[in-house]
Amino acid sequence: MARILIVDDAKFMRLTLSNILEKANHEIVGEAENGDEAVNLYEKVKPDLVTMDITMPGKNGLVALKEIKTKHANAKIIMCSAMGQQKMVVEAIEAGAKDFIVKPFDESRVIEAINRVLG
Repeated sequence: MARILIVDDAKFMRLTLSNILEKANHEIVGEAENGDEAVNLYEKVKPDLVTMDITMPGKNGLVALKEIKTKHANAKIIMCSAMGQQKMVVEAIEAGAKDFIVKPFDESRVIEAINRVLG
């Protein structure tokens, strides 16, 4: 079981991921709807893993990823993206993201990515 922080500006997406992850016996330790909240919450809850949306208002997922990785080199972050964001996904992986999952979420793909990143 991992302690997971879910970051997405869409409440529906956070809820969907929450349901998938809780069904797989993971604990949701926080939810954020933008990059600023994600960085602040990461400091507070020190999750085992973060699922991070790329496109959000204010500070986007790429900026938040880089900020978290600067302070916490071992942070495990999986990026979430819609189709057609390959360029941003590549940039995220280069910045230290461990994997990515595509929206709409496929339950088995989400679990597979989480398990692989957690080792």
